[in-house]
Amino acid sequence: MAAPGPPPPFLAEVRAALGPHRVVTDPARTASHAVDWTGRFRASPPVVVRPATVDDVVAVVVAAGAHGVALVPQGGNTGLVGGATPLDGEVVVDLRPLHEVRDVDELGGQLTAGAGAPIAAVQEAARRAGWAYGVDWAARDTATVGGSVGTDAGGLRFVRHGSTRRQLLGVEAVLGTGEVISHLARVEKDNTGYDLGGLLCGSEGTLGVVTAARLRLVPPRPDAAVALVGFASVAAAVDAAWAVRRGIGGLEAVELMTAAGLELVCTVRSWPAPLPTPAPAVLLVEVASAADPGSVLAEAVAGLDGVVDAAVATDGPRRAGLWRYREAHTDAIATLGAPHKFDVTLPATELAGFVVDAPGIVAAVAPRARTWCFGHAADGNVHVNVTGLAADDEVVAEAVLGAVAERGGSISAEHGIGRAKRRWVHLARTPAELAAMRAVKGALDPHGICNPGVLLP
Repeated sequence: MAAPGPPPPFLAEVRAALGPHRVVTDPARTASHAVDWTGRFRASPPVVVRPATVDDVVAVVVAAGAHGVALVPQGGNTGLVGGATPLDGEVVVDLRPLHEVRDVDELGGQLTAGAGAPIAAVQEAARRAGWAYGVDWAARDTATVGGSVGTDAGGLRFVRHGSTRRQLLGVEAVLGTGEVISHLARVEKDNTGYDLGGLLCGSEGTLGVVTAARLRLVPPRPDAAVALVGFASVAAAVDAAWAVRRGIGGLEAVELMTAAGLELVCTVRSWPAPLPTPAPAVLLVEVASAADPGSVLAEAVAGLDGVVDAAVATDGPRRAGLWRYREAHTDAIATLGAPHKFDVTLPATELAGFVVDAPGIVAAVAPRARTWCFGHAADGNVHVNVTGLAADDEVVAEAVLGAVAERGGSISAEHGIGRAKRRWVHLARTPAELAAMRAVKGALDPHGICNPGVLLP
């Protein structure tokens, strides 16, 4: 049964403020906002509003507070934990009209991007200004700045540049009170009190609606080389990942794949195997260097233990050809049905054992399910994808997340908590921490209208 829509007075107020064409109630037009990327979380949004300015967002939030209407901010809808899906009849705030990239500081290496700007647009604006943007992942053409801030996304180059929070110099946002905070100053160092941008980063829209972000840019990378390196075991691959992080300057990325995942990618895409010699685990390593990155990488690979095969690429097309095996994992897994995604992080000493044990942990409670592991090896982040489960299955989540917590890990590394992990936040946060988080939400969102279905239990 579809959730009831918002009260008519709310609709009248937002139509008057935004214009009727920016308040969408036709199910044929709201359908694209109803399903998350995985296909696991499905809703019937009664209303989608499309604000074009910060004042529009204020009008929506104020009306929502007055009439008790819950809001879910949404951008590219590439989320993987149901954090932007209006399962309880919330009004969707589509932020894609706020897509401008502006105020680019070519000298200082900064820019301001609207919440609806795709990450690829930020990367392109940075490139034109002679800089680069430090956050990247495969959904770059669709995923937006607002979603990146909301989940503190990390991505493929975390080992080099860190997560979104490290790029964030300031934010503009409409709090749940309807008040606007706007701190988009063009300075690098600013310790004037609380870091409100850092607080909103990772809050998953529970404190307000982020409308823009001031982002730090990074120097453009010099020439790069990419290697695919096959190892005799997962343990050897993980040991190598930490070794290259410690020993190679200019390290850009270290990605872990298993034989099962690579076989699936090759089958789905009809691609040849990436290495002539099969290997239980494969690392993708990228190095950027003003010197000869190919030689740097080849020398580093030659010094690693447990290597069974390797391929090194230094030109753009061949580098992209190696990267495609990693970036195709998510789409290949999705061909098997809506996956359950467990984005977790483990201490360095626990990562290899967990990757090896994960299929067995799942099989013990769901014998017919299949488990696929890949991720960012040099920062301990592994994406555990499980296919063959019902959308509402929580037995596997209990087993996987419990095993992560027992090994001293975190139940979320970059995708957020959303709805998928809300039940298990206590595994990662103490009662005192959760109480503090609730107190912050109560102060900034006193009406409880900002994405109330996610994050906090």
